[in-house]
Amino acid sequence: MIHTELLRLPRRGHFPGGLPYARLGRGPRPLVAIQGLMLDHRPPPRFAVGMYGFLARDYTVLAVLRRPGLPRGTTIADMAADQAAMIRQAFAGPVDVIGTSTGGAIALQLAADHPDTVRRLVVHASAHELCAEAKRWQLELARLARERRWREVWARLMAVVLPARGPGKVLTLPLVWAFAPLLALGAPRDPSDLIVTVEAEDAFAFRDRLADVAATTLVAAGDRDPFYTAALFRETAAGIPGARLALYPGMGHPARGRRFEHDVLEFLRRGEGSAAAGARS
Repeated sequence: MIHTELLRLPRRGHFPGGLPYARLGRGPRPLVAIQGLMLDHRPPPRFAVGMYGFLARDYTVLAVLRRPGLPRGTTIADMAADQAAMIRQAFAGPVDVIGTSTGGAIALQLAADHPDTVRRLVVHASAHELCAEAKRWQLELARLARERRWREVWARLMAVVLPARGPGKVLTLPLVWAFAPLLALGAPRDPSDLIVTVEAEDAFAFRDRLADVAATTLVAAGDRDPFYTAALFRETAAGIPGARLALYPGMGHPARGRRFEHDVLEFLRRGEGSAAAGARS
């Protein structure tokens, strides 16, 4: 797909294979941003795509989710195969890829299993597996979704993204309980998208496959991420040949801000450029 064709795509829609997407920016190069965990698999909402706004000058960003209605037993490898089929169908060659959180697991699998589809890879707030506490958290989230307890689902999700430390932490609990009921009004009728994705990520253990990732890679994350430890980020970067690590002190999930944006842009523009930030492995 050439640039003019990208810009003719609707801002939100579905690729022919069924993958939902949202388009952002008008830059001359395509970039696929594989999204993190969502309650269902509709085209990503504006708030989810907004974190990639800093790329809009250089790239036309396609924020992509999983196919809706995935059957039970779907694996991260299956999800990566769907992404590979989309990239091969839509583009003339490999593209730059950012995988955020759950999307980072899919991006790692994509780069290892389908190296012809990935030009440069940013593993954003993700690693070769979730930490044990995060696995328990996500399985509990899936249980609540299965029971349609959407207010509690939203409360748990909001508690992760709102401040847990610093001056803003005193507002976290009131904001969670004030807004969770309103957000729950838009909950999906079918919780299967969330449940299948959680089960797939629970089974994802990729440490022994990291060496198969041939794409030039940056791992960018905060050292206070509640889903992955700093050790997991370091192991992920160390296991990928030539990968760089940008680990941001005091930052949670997902990593964001000016330092993060600078490092990602420098990495994508230069390929071999420095990804210096925070600590390195």
